[in-house]
Amino acid sequence: MTNAIAKRLAAIQHDGGISGRDIANLIDTTPQTISRWRNGQSSPQSRYLERILSLEWLVAQLSEYYPADEAKLWIFSPHPLLQGERPADRIAAGRTDDVLRLVDQLDSAAYI
Repeated sequence: MTNAIAKRLAAIQHDGGISGRDIANLIDTTPQTISRWRNGQSSPQSRYLERILSLEWLVAQLSEYYPADEAKLWIFSPHPLLQGERPADRIAAGRTDDVLRLVDQLDSAAYI
């Protein structure tokens, strides 16, 4: 039976086109740890859980505007409103809120 964390990771992969290795890089852990969480062999500590949930929320918001392959490109491409940084860099640095504010602008059609 799939556990709750596995469902979250699957949603990130499906909706964001993001591989397990990419998820690991974005939340600052290893692909092996992602695999253990997915298989229910261990559970993430609170800081990783927060990052998984934030990433899931971000990907869910992006999926309203982009198919998975384009959402992945959006996350891993430099963005002018982030001073040329990639959203992935901000996420990996624990600054997901910066990226979420940018996604909120998609709703107003300011930057699509």
